[in-house]
Formats: sequence, structure tokens, C-alpha cells
Amino acid sequence: MSWILLGIGLVLVLEGLVLALAPSRLEQLLETFRSIPLQTRRNIGLLALALGVALVYVAKSLGV
Repeated sequence: MSWILLGIGLVLVLEGLVLALAPSRLEQLLETFRSIPLQTRRNIGLLALALGVALVYVAKSLGV
């Protein structure tokens, strides 16, 4: 449970930083994502998911 809370906390910190420091840049990024085809966005999401799982696996195996 502590890993889940840690992960959610880190995501919220990063999201908060983006919204606080560069809100206009975030709008530009969202516009760019709207122009990318749906299948490509899905593939980006799956790649991010796989990378996240791999990073968690590596961190757990290192004893973090």
C-alpha cells in the first residue's frame, strides 16, 4: 500500500509542477496530442505503461 501511495504522490507532484510552472505549455501539448491519431496515442500510452512497470520492477529488484 505504501508503494501505491508513493506512486500517486509522485504523480501529483509532477502534475502540480507542470500546472504551476507552465500552464500555457500544457495547453500546447494537449493541442499537439489532439492532432495525433488515436491509435498512435494508444501506443504511446501502452509504451508508457510498459516503461512504468519495468521501472517499478527494477526498483523492487534493487531493494528500493
